[in-house]
Amino acid sequence: TGFIGSRLVASLTAAGHQVIALVRNSAKAEMLPLPITLITSLDQLPVESRIDAIVNLAGEPIGNALWTEAKRRTILDSRLNTTGEVIRLIARLERKPAVLVSGSAIGWYGLWQDQVLTESAKSHACFSHELCDAWENAARPAEDHGVRVVCLRIGLVLGTDGGFITRMLTPFEFGLGGTIGSGRQWMSWIERDDLIRLIAHVIARPEISGPVNATAPIPVTNLKFTEELGRRLHRPAIFRIPDALLRRVGGDFAKELLLGGQRVLPNKALSNGFVFRHETLRSAFDAIL
Repeated sequence: TGFIGSRLVASLTAAGHQVIALVRNSAKAEMLPLPITLITSLDQLPVESRIDAIVNLAGEPIGNALWTEAKRRTILDSRLNTTGEVIRLIARLERKPAVLVSGSAIGWYGLWQDQVLTESAKSHACFSHELCDAWENAARPAEDHGVRVVCLRIGLVLGTDGGFITRMLTPFEFGLGGTIGSGRQWMSWIERDDLIRLIAHVIARPEISGPVNATAPIPVTNLKFTEELGRRLHRPAIFRIPDALLRRVGGDFAKELLLGGQRVLPNKALSNGFVFRHETLRSAFDAIL
């Protein structure tokens, strides 16, 4: 029922696929399109269930609160516990799914400043890397059951009714938009429907496995991002939130999510024939704003 999952369900059902949705909060399930099968636990699926693909994006949001020790544990546990449940489901199914598409994020790479990062890049140690690496490792045991595993390293997802962009709109609407820190940090983004199409693409392509960068081909700096958003909203983008203030108030949360950034390129998606509808930020904003 999340920002990405709800759109994925709608797209799959509209294309005629049979979707089973694991829903923790049944009240949120009312927003999902019919026809759909709802379950509240993977244990409800019998061993003879015929499932072709599993998409696992479940996890506690990382950008809605400071990273206290309790928040970090909740973020980590929510991902590892659900992924563990998925692996146990695969183990008991008589007919194994062909593929598991499991969530991850570009935070896997850590903080690299201006260096271009493809799927072959190494990582720098930080909480974001620790989180994403543990999440990817939790999905890999599916390979022991003959299941192809794809880990989507997702960037900043742009869409109309959720995600981080909605939190940026309010200050811009009041003329208070602007850069975060120096504005030189990179923002590797992807338009939400391109992400949904990429999920379908990796499901359909048996030659794709391992990590896949789910970001548009043209990342931008925070300065360019705020300038383009201001242009599209016809609002100034002249304010700047000081780097030192963010570090003092936000700690690692600010350092990794707001001030760090990654310059990520989707090499594997492009080399395997995926075509982005929104390669540029201007195209994405024109579609969603």
